[in-house]
Amino acid sequence: MESVTTRPGQPVRKKRNKLLSRISAFFAEFYQINLFILRFFKEAFVPPFEFKEIVRQCYEVGVRSFTLITVTGFIVGVIFTKQSRPSLADFGATSWLPSLVSIAIMRALAPLVTALIASGKVGSSIGAELGSMRVTEQIDAMEVSGTNPFKYLVCTRVIATTIAIPILATYTAVIGLLGGYLNVSENEGTSYTAFVQAFFQPLSFLDFTASLIKSVVFGFTIGIVGCYQGFNAGAGTEGVGKAANGAVVTAMFLVFIEEIVIVQIVGNFR
Repeated sequence: MESVTTRPGQPVRKKRNKLLSRISAFFAEFYQINLFILRFFKEAFVPPFEFKEIVRQCYEVGVRSFTLITVTGFIVGVIFTKQSRPSLADFGATSWLPSLVSIAIMRALAPLVTALIASGKVGSSIGAELGSMRVTEQIDAMEVSGTNPFKYLVCTRVIATTIAIPILATYTAVIGLLGGYLNVSENEGTSYTAFVQAFFQPLSFLDFTASLIKSVVFGFTIGIVGCYQGFNAGAGTEGVGKAANGAVVTAMFLVFIEEIVIVQIVGNFR
């Protein structure tokens, strides 16, 4: 038998080449994502506009998520209020509880929780739907028939998530307010009027603006990530699964990154 000899520097070169190939693949993917986003801005604001499809997607994203958002927002309001009371009670400051709840919900919890729920429900749905259409060659058939699949499938969904997520975030804040009030009223006997006044007292116009900006950015991110993963899905059912999973994981990761960046920027204006 012939012995296989390994040159001294061969393992190091293999590892280096593997690392370089991964870096190249990362930047190539990053380039494709930027082209995808630029194509969206190029085609989203050029007629014809698919208003009916946008309205339908807003219904799919918004109305069909109301039940899940309602339950989640209510639980967030109740649990946060319940967990915050002992700490404030130690200092005799339970009267500050409505203000603490309002700051937490409006500045962070409402848009962030809504975005995370939408990433799992809406992002995976968009990735799986477009991935299935790519695998079954429905997107290719649309191109052959003269329809612009990017405008009809991608632009409508991204616009719908960008519109619907801020509305859902506002709804989450209202439901969280209700959950916090029920908990405070049960333990402190605070009236609804007094709770609402204390809830809105520490909030400023900047808080509402920052929450709205967060929700718009999160909605756009969820839509563009889900569409990109589905529109570029691989062949077979495995590609559909990877597209749905990639849409959820990537959207959640980017939402957290955007949350950190926006908080830092808004903090400079306080």
